[in-house]
Amino acid sequence: MKHRIVVLGAGYSGAVAAGRLAARLFRDEVSITLVNAEPDFVERVRMHEVATGRDLKHRPYADLFAGTGVDLKLAKVTAVDVERKTVALESEDLEYDTLVYALGSGWNSHGVPGAAEHAYQIASRPGALRVRERLASLSADQPVTVVGGGLTGVEFVTELAESRPDLDVALVVRGGLGDWLSPKGRRHLRKVVDRLGITVHENARVTEVAADHVAIGNSRIPSAVTVWTAGFAVHPIVQATALEVSDTGRIVVDQTMRSVSHPDVYAIGDAAYAMGSKNKPLRMSCASGQPMAWQAADSIAARLTGGKLPHAPLAYFNQCISLGRKDGLIQYVTSDDRAVNAALTGRVAAVYKESICKGAAWGVVNPTLGLPVRRRHVVRPAVPLREWTS
Repeated sequence: MKHRIVVLGAGYSGAVAAGRLAARLFRDEVSITLVNAEPDFVERVRMHEVATGRDLKHRPYADLFAGTGVDLKLAKVTAVDVERKTVALESEDLEYDTLVYALGSGWNSHGVPGAAEHAYQIASRPGALRVRERLASLSADQPVTVVGGGLTGVEFVTELAESRPDLDVALVVRGGLGDWLSPKGRRHLRKVVDRLGITVHENARVTEVAADHVAIGNSRIPSAVTVWTAGFAVHPIVQATALEVSDTGRIVVDQTMRSVSHPDVYAIGDAAYAMGSKNKPLRMSCASGQPMAWQAADSIAARLTGGKLPHAPLAYFNQCISLGRKDGLIQYVTSDDRAVNAALTGRVAAVYKESICKGAAWGVVNPTLGLPVRRRHVVRPAVPLREWTS
């Protein structure tokens, strides 16, 4: 009987994991089923571009996984039962021997009154398309407010201000603008924001979102459109399982991306609570997601074939930030993601960031990074495995 591997979610992490497993294992010994609600790959790191009017390349999964042996199921996951080892879809149930959970995350309103009802989000393609449609209906000088000064908020607000200079664009930041960056990085970000005419409300906390304004304490900012980028939350399905999760709802995993409570479950991407360099949790990002997928796929293959588990460190090198189509910021960081006083800025940084985005999409199509991979046979469970140790 084939060993049944089910991968939930086909974003940067899930698609890479499925493709990499298919390249390492024999089809007559392992079945790999990839479940995703949408039929084509979504470049989530470009949703700020979609929201401001850019059309992206169409990448159907049917083409991406043609001939790989991956069985693609287009369906929405409704439940996961880790005790019975089943996944409930809208029209059927799937049984698994190994589960790879990669359903990712969505936007997080943090319970702010009115945010869920009146704010827009760009954490998904449907959300980005709704923002795009709403922005297209705005006339000159109408106010748009972006809430959240992290990477997503900074990229979207600069993209918007550059593409629609006729609008009155504002950014609400809970702390200081770019306060996680190096001094050089902060100076450049401030320079770009000022050049684009963006009004920045720093050290401000949104207390309410309404159809025509955003409240900051007792003050009100007029806002015809409010776009919420203040954080992400994992898919709520996780909370209904018996998996051990962190206080933020992410699945706690070991250094091979395997659940610490259920060894037949692996979690990758935004859904996983994994430790990186210096025992610091990895942040939700594409930069974390693809290396986690490599680690999980290689670990599953090793455990099934009696191979040696991978010992690849999960560490950061830089943060790549687009500031419109013509400017950018590459902030170099320590292995545990703290800014150092070195940054690349301007047009060169924009080209660098574009190459990183293209590279991430290339990595989905080429899950083994173009390197030759030898398939290995599944061994009997009695064969001892050489476990990775720290």
